[in-house]
Amino acid sequence: MRGAMRAAHTSAFAAACLGIALYAVMDAVMKGLVLAIGAYVALFWRLVAGTLISGALYALSRPNLPPLTTIRVHFARSLVVAVMAIAFFWGIGRVPLAEAIALSFIAPLIALALAAIFLKEQVGIRSVLASLLGLAGVGVILAGQLGGTHSDETLYGIGAVLLSAVFYAINLVIARHQAQLAKPLEIAAFQNLFVLAIFCLPAPLLLRLPELGHLPAIGAAAALAIVSLLLLSWAYARAEAQILITVEYTAFIWASLMGWWVFGEKLTLATIAGTILIVAGCLIAARKQHSGAVPEAEAALS
Repeated sequence: MRGAMRAAHTSAFAAACLGIALYAVMDAVMKGLVLAIGAYVALFWRLVAGTLISGALYALSRPNLPPLTTIRVHFARSLVVAVMAIAFFWGIGRVPLAEAIALSFIAPLIALALAAIFLKEQVGIRSVLASLLGLAGVGVILAGQLGGTHSDETLYGIGAVLLSAVFYAINLVIARHQAQLAKPLEIAAFQNLFVLAIFCLPAPLLLRLPELGHLPAIGAAAALAIVSLLLLSWAYARAEAQILITVEYTAFIWASLMGWWVFGEKLTLATIAGTILIVAGCLIAARKQHSGAVPEAEAALS
Protein backbone atom coordinates (compact mmCIF):
# COMPACT_ATOMS: atom_id res chain seq x y z
CA MET A 1 0.00 0.00 0.00
CA ARG A 2 2.75 2.42 0.96
CA GLY A 3 4.74 1.41 -2.12
CA ALA A 4 1.78 2.15 -4.40
CA MET A 5 1.22 5.53 -2.71
CA ARG A 6 4.92 6.39 -3.01
CA ALA A 7 4.86 5.46 -6.71
CA ALA A 8 1.77 7.63 -7.26
CA HIS A 9 3.43 10.57 -5.51
CA THR A 10 6.61 10.08 -7.56
CA SER A 11 4.64 10.04 -10.81
CA ALA A 12 2.69 13.12 -9.75
CA PHE A 13 5.90 14.91 -8.78
CA ALA A 14 7.52 14.10 -12.15
CA ALA A 15 4.43 15.22 -14.08
CA ALA A 16 4.32 18.47 -12.11
CA CYS A 17 8.02 19.12 -12.79
CA LEU A 18 7.48 18.68 -16.54
CA GLY A 19 4.35 20.84 -16.39
CA ILE A 20 6.22 23.69 -14.68
CA ALA A 21 9.09 23.45 -17.19
CA LEU A 22 6.67 23.72 -20.12
CA TYR A 23 4.93 26.65 -18.44
CA ALA A 24 8.28 28.45 -18.16
CA VAL A 25 8.93 27.91 -21.86
CA MET A 26 5.40 29.18 -22.59
CA ASP A 27 6.13 32.28 -20.47
CA ALA A 28 9.16 33.02 -22.65
CA VAL A 29 7.12 32.60 -25.85
CA MET A 30 4.41 34.84 -24.42
CA LYS A 31 6.91 37.50 -23.36
CA GLY A 32 8.10 37.72 -26.94
CA LEU A 33 4.50 38.09 -28.11
CA VAL A 34 3.72 40.69 -25.43
CA LEU A 35 6.68 42.78 -26.53
CA ALA A 36 5.58 42.47 -30.17
CA ILE A 37 1.78 42.85 -30.06
CA GLY A 38 0.82 43.66 -26.45
CA ALA A 39 -0.41 41.60 -23.50
CA TYR A 40 -4.15 41.62 -24.26
CA VAL A 41 -3.83 40.78 -27.96
CA ALA A 42 -1.27 38.03 -27.27
CA LEU A 43 -3.43 36.49 -24.55
CA PHE A 44 -6.66 36.75 -26.54
CA TRP A 45 -5.35 34.93 -29.59
CA ARG A 46 -3.54 32.36 -27.47
CA LEU A 47 -6.89 31.67 -25.79
CA VAL A 48 -8.60 31.35 -29.17
CA ALA A 49 -6.02 28.76 -30.23
CA GLY A 50 -6.19 27.07 -26.83
CA THR A 51 -9.99 26.88 -26.92
CA LEU A 52 -9.95 25.28 -30.37
CA ILE A 53 -7.28 22.73 -29.42
CA SER A 54 -8.62 21.80 -25.98
CA GLY A 55 -12.24 21.91 -27.18
CA ALA A 56 -11.51 19.50 -30.02
CA LEU A 57 -9.67 17.09 -27.73
CA TYR A 58 -12.45 17.28 -25.15
CA ALA A 59 -15.13 16.66 -27.78
CA LEU A 60 -13.25 13.60 -29.09
CA SER A 61 -13.45 12.10 -25.59
CA ARG A 62 -17.28 12.15 -25.97
CA PRO A 63 -17.85 13.59 -22.50
CA ASN A 64 -21.06 14.00 -20.54
CA LEU A 65 -21.98 17.55 -19.55
CA PRO A 66 -20.57 18.16 -16.06
CA PRO A 67 -22.98 19.08 -13.26
CA LEU A 68 -23.74 22.73 -12.59
CA THR A 69 -21.74 22.71 -9.35
CA THR A 70 -18.61 21.66 -11.26
CA ILE A 71 -19.21 24.24 -13.99
CA ARG A 72 -19.42 26.89 -11.26
CA VAL A 73 -15.98 25.83 -10.00
CA HIS A 74 -14.61 25.99 -13.56
CA PHE A 75 -16.01 29.50 -13.98
CA ALA A 76 -14.81 30.69 -10.57
CA ARG A 77 -11.26 29.59 -11.31
CA SER A 78 -11.47 31.10 -14.80
CA LEU A 79 -12.31 34.51 -13.32
CA VAL A 80 -9.25 34.26 -11.09
CA VAL A 81 -7.05 33.04 -13.96
CA ALA A 82 -8.21 35.88 -16.23
CA VAL A 83 -7.01 38.57 -13.81
CA MET A 84 -3.89 36.57 -12.91
CA ALA A 85 -2.91 36.07 -16.54
CA ILE A 86 -3.34 39.62 -17.83
CA ALA A 87 -1.50 41.06 -14.81
CA PHE A 88 1.37 38.58 -15.09
CA PHE A 89 1.90 38.80 -18.83
CA TRP A 90 1.61 42.59 -18.80
CA GLY A 91 4.20 42.56 -16.03
CA ILE A 92 6.74 40.28 -17.74
CA GLY A 93 6.79 42.66 -20.66
CA ARG A 94 8.39 45.16 -18.27
CA VAL A 95 10.57 43.11 -15.90
CA PRO A 96 13.06 40.27 -16.42
CA LEU A 97 11.46 36.83 -16.66
CA ALA A 98 13.40 35.31 -13.72
CA GLU A 99 12.55 38.27 -11.52
CA ALA A 100 8.85 37.99 -12.33
CA ILE A 101 8.84 34.26 -11.54
CA ALA A 102 10.71 34.93 -8.27
CA LEU A 103 8.13 37.51 -7.18
CA SER A 104 5.29 35.12 -8.03
CA PHE A 105 6.70 32.61 -5.52
CA ILE A 106 5.19 34.70 -2.71
CA ALA A 107 1.76 33.33 -3.73
CA PRO A 108 1.77 30.39 -1.24
CA LEU A 109 2.45 32.83 1.59
CA ILE A 110 -0.38 35.06 0.40
CA ALA A 111 -2.59 31.97 0.45
CA LEU A 112 -1.74 31.54 4.15
CA ALA A 113 -2.74 35.13 4.83
CA LEU A 114 -6.00 34.71 2.92
CA ALA A 115 -6.80 31.60 4.94
CA ALA A 116 -6.18 33.51 8.17
CA ILE A 117 -8.38 36.44 7.10
CA PHE A 118 -11.30 34.68 5.43
CA LEU A 119 -11.25 31.23 7.02
CA LYS A 120 -10.25 32.44 10.49
CA GLU A 121 -7.43 29.91 10.63
CA GLN A 122 -4.98 30.35 13.49
CA VAL A 123 -1.65 31.86 12.48
CA GLY A 124 1.27 30.29 14.35
CA ILE A 125 4.83 31.45 14.87
CA ARG A 126 6.01 29.30 11.95
CA SER A 127 3.55 30.99 9.58
CA VAL A 128 4.59 34.45 10.79
CA LEU A 129 8.27 33.58 10.26
CA ALA A 130 7.51 32.20 6.81
CA SER A 131 5.64 35.37 5.83
CA LEU A 132 8.42 37.61 7.14
CA LEU A 133 11.01 35.69 5.13
CA GLY A 134 8.86 35.96 2.03
CA LEU A 135 8.36 39.70 2.50
CA ALA A 136 12.09 40.10 3.09
CA GLY A 137 12.75 38.29 -0.18
CA VAL A 138 10.40 40.59 -2.07
CA GLY A 139 12.11 43.55 -0.38
CA VAL A 140 15.55 42.37 -1.50
CA ILE A 141 14.38 41.99 -5.10
CA LEU A 142 12.75 45.42 -5.04
CA ALA A 143 15.86 46.94 -3.47
CA GLY A 144 17.92 45.47 -6.30
CA GLN A 145 15.65 47.21 -8.79
CA LEU A 146 15.47 50.51 -6.92
CA GLY A 147 19.21 50.55 -6.35
CA GLY A 148 20.02 50.33 -10.05
CA THR A 149 18.71 51.94 -13.17
CA HIS A 150 14.97 51.52 -13.47
CA SER A 151 11.98 53.17 -15.05
CA ASP A 152 8.41 53.75 -13.95
CA GLU A 153 7.40 51.01 -16.39
CA THR A 154 9.61 48.54 -14.49
CA LEU A 155 7.97 49.45 -11.18
CA TYR A 156 4.51 49.14 -12.72
CA GLY A 157 5.55 45.74 -14.05
CA ILE A 158 6.64 44.62 -10.58
CA GLY A 159 3.31 45.81 -9.18
CA ALA A 160 1.42 43.85 -11.84
CA VAL A 161 3.38 40.66 -11.07
CA LEU A 162 2.66 41.05 -7.35
CA LEU A 163 -1.05 41.57 -8.11
CA SER A 164 -0.93 38.43 -10.22
CA ALA A 165 0.62 36.57 -7.27
CA VAL A 166 -2.41 37.44 -5.12
CA PHE A 167 -4.74 35.87 -7.66
CA TYR A 168 -2.35 32.97 -8.16
CA ALA A 169 -2.65 32.27 -4.43
CA ILE A 170 -6.41 31.92 -4.81
CA ASN A 171 -5.85 29.82 -7.94
CA LEU A 172 -3.61 27.41 -6.02
CA VAL A 173 -6.35 26.77 -3.49
CA ILE A 174 -9.07 26.24 -6.07
CA ALA A 175 -6.89 24.03 -8.32
CA ARG A 176 -6.73 21.11 -5.89
CA HIS A 177 -10.49 21.15 -5.32
CA GLN A 178 -11.16 21.41 -9.06
CA ALA A 179 -8.86 18.46 -9.78
CA GLN A 180 -11.00 16.30 -7.51
CA LEU A 181 -14.16 17.19 -9.45
CA ALA A 182 -13.06 16.98 -13.09
CA LYS A 183 -10.57 15.31 -15.39
CA PRO A 184 -7.63 17.31 -16.78
CA LEU A 185 -9.05 17.58 -20.31
CA GLU A 186 -12.35 18.93 -19.00
CA ILE A 187 -10.51 21.48 -16.87
CA ALA A 188 -8.41 22.64 -19.83
CA ALA A 189 -11.40 22.94 -22.17
CA PHE A 190 -13.65 24.84 -19.79
CA GLN A 191 -10.87 27.10 -18.50
CA ASN A 192 -9.84 28.16 -22.01
CA LEU A 193 -13.48 28.70 -23.01
CA PHE A 194 -14.47 30.71 -19.95
CA VAL A 195 -11.34 32.87 -19.85
CA LEU A 196 -11.76 33.60 -23.57
CA ALA A 197 -15.39 34.62 -22.92
CA ILE A 198 -14.19 37.02 -20.21
CA PHE A 199 -11.55 38.46 -22.54
CA CYS A 200 -14.19 39.04 -25.23
CA LEU A 201 -15.77 41.79 -23.12
CA PRO A 202 -13.14 44.49 -23.91
CA ALA A 203 -12.48 43.10 -27.43
CA PRO A 204 -14.34 45.91 -29.28
CA LEU A 205 -11.91 48.42 -27.77
CA LEU A 206 -8.62 46.51 -27.59
CA LEU A 207 -8.57 43.63 -30.05
CA ARG A 208 -6.67 43.64 -33.33
CA LEU A 209 -5.51 40.94 -35.74
CA PRO A 210 -1.92 39.75 -35.28
CA GLU A 211 0.48 39.59 -38.20
CA LEU A 212 0.79 36.19 -39.86
CA GLY A 213 4.37 35.87 -38.62
CA HIS A 214 3.14 35.73 -35.01
CA LEU A 215 0.70 32.84 -35.57
CA PRO A 216 3.26 30.02 -35.01
CA ALA A 217 4.26 31.54 -31.66
CA ILE A 218 0.60 31.95 -30.65
CA GLY A 219 -0.11 28.31 -31.53
CA ALA A 220 3.00 27.12 -29.69
CA ALA A 221 2.07 29.13 -26.57
CA ALA A 222 -1.46 27.66 -26.62
CA ALA A 223 -0.17 24.09 -27.02
CA LEU A 224 2.41 24.52 -24.26
CA ALA A 225 -0.20 25.99 -21.91
CA ILE A 226 -2.64 23.13 -22.54
CA VAL A 227 -0.08 20.35 -22.09
CA SER A 228 1.22 22.02 -18.94
CA LEU A 229 -2.30 22.42 -17.54
CA LEU A 230 -3.09 18.77 -18.30
CA LEU A 231 0.09 17.60 -16.54
CA LEU A 232 -0.47 19.78 -13.47
CA SER A 233 -4.16 18.86 -13.21
CA TRP A 234 -3.22 15.18 -13.43
CA ALA A 235 -0.55 15.66 -10.75
CA TYR A 236 -2.78 17.61 -8.35
CA ALA A 237 -5.44 14.91 -8.63
CA ARG A 238 -2.93 12.34 -7.32
CA ALA A 239 -0.96 14.21 -4.66
CA GLU A 240 -1.64 16.87 -2.05
CA ALA A 241 -0.72 20.46 -2.79
CA GLN A 242 1.81 20.52 0.07
CA ILE A 243 3.70 17.65 -1.60
CA LEU A 244 3.83 19.37 -4.98
CA ILE A 245 4.36 22.95 -3.84
CA THR A 246 8.16 22.69 -3.98
CA VAL A 247 7.90 21.87 -7.69
CA GLU A 248 6.80 25.47 -8.31
CA TYR A 249 10.31 26.68 -7.48
CA THR A 250 11.93 24.82 -10.37
CA ALA A 251 10.28 27.46 -12.57
CA PHE A 252 12.98 29.92 -11.47
CA ILE A 253 15.68 27.76 -13.06
CA TRP A 254 13.84 27.52 -16.36
CA ALA A 255 12.86 31.20 -16.33
CA SER A 256 16.48 32.22 -15.70
CA LEU A 257 17.69 30.08 -18.59
CA MET A 258 14.97 31.25 -20.99
CA GLY A 259 15.41 34.89 -19.99
CA TRP A 260 19.16 34.70 -20.59
CA TRP A 261 18.95 32.64 -23.78
CA VAL A 262 16.03 34.36 -25.53
CA PHE A 263 16.09 37.92 -24.18
CA GLY A 264 19.69 38.34 -22.96
CA GLU A 265 18.50 39.09 -19.41
CA LYS A 266 21.12 39.03 -16.67
CA LEU A 267 20.44 37.31 -13.37
CA THR A 268 21.26 39.65 -10.46
CA LEU A 269 22.49 38.66 -7.01
CA ALA A 270 19.55 40.55 -5.48
CA THR A 271 17.07 38.39 -7.43
CA ILE A 272 18.85 35.18 -6.39
CA ALA A 273 19.03 36.26 -2.72
CA GLY A 274 15.41 37.35 -2.68
CA THR A 275 14.31 34.10 -4.29
CA ILE A 276 16.15 32.06 -1.65
CA LEU A 277 14.36 33.97 1.13
CA ILE A 278 10.94 33.55 -0.49
CA VAL A 279 11.46 29.84 -1.14
CA ALA A 280 12.71 29.32 2.43
CA GLY A 281 9.58 30.98 3.73
CA CYS A 282 7.33 28.83 1.55
CA LEU A 283 9.08 25.63 2.64
CA ILE A 284 8.69 26.55 6.30
CA ALA A 285 5.00 27.23 5.68
CA ALA A 286 4.58 23.94 3.79
CA ARG A 287 6.01 21.93 6.70
CA LYS A 288 3.38 23.46 8.94
CA GLN A 289 0.46 22.26 6.85
CA HIS A 290 -1.35 19.00 7.55
CA SER A 291 -3.32 16.88 5.11
CA GLY A 292 -6.73 18.14 6.25
CA ALA A 293 -6.01 21.84 5.99
CA VAL A 294 -5.99 22.22 2.24
CA PRO A 295 -9.33 20.60 1.40
CA GLU A 296 -11.08 22.75 4.05
CA ALA A 297 -9.72 25.92 2.48
CA GLU A 298 -10.60 24.71 -1.01
CA ALA A 299 -14.16 23.91 -0.04
CA ALA A 300 -14.63 27.37 1.41
CA LEU A 301 -13.33 29.13 -1.68
CA SER A 302 -15.24 27.00 -4.16
